[in-house]
Amino acid sequence: MALPNVCDPQVAQNLIHRIEQVTAETQPLWGKMNASQMLAHCNVTYEYIFEERTDKPNFLVKWLLKTFVKKKVTSELPYEHNMATSPAFIIPDTKNFTQEKTRLINYINKVVSNGNKYFEGKSSNSFDVLTTEEWNNMMYKHLDHHLRQFGV
Repeated sequence: MALPNVCDPQVAQNLIHRIEQVTAETQPLWGKMNASQMLAHCNVTYEYIFEERTDKPNFLVKWLLKTFVKKKVTSELPYEHNMATSPAFIIPDTKNFTQEKTRLINYINKVVSNGNKYFEGKSSNSFDVLTTEEWNNMMYKHLDHHLRQFGV
């Protein structure tokens, strides 16, 4: 079963609607992050796509990620609760909730405006070149996982 296409405006609007339901006081159903940390955590994905981050994995770490993690991250299978995450995605402190929510919504809109073609053959910092489907699966299921974590 294919995951919804994050480049489709209706899918993006549905995700944004779910994000807008999260408040600073919304409590997670599992895990340790508060709502602002979750939004900041989700923003890291898009920072790697659209911004210049300097914390790229070295050759050995990249090989390990491609060999043991890529399929789990880019497949259609959902994430398990309390799954381990990369250190770059750990948000140790509380962030500005409104700012993180706005950033996430803006990134989702940027995905839509760039479209599927932007992602075909685009290189990932962790997994090298990915297909549009792999990018889509990675973005959709990560965001969906955390929105479900917060009950939306």
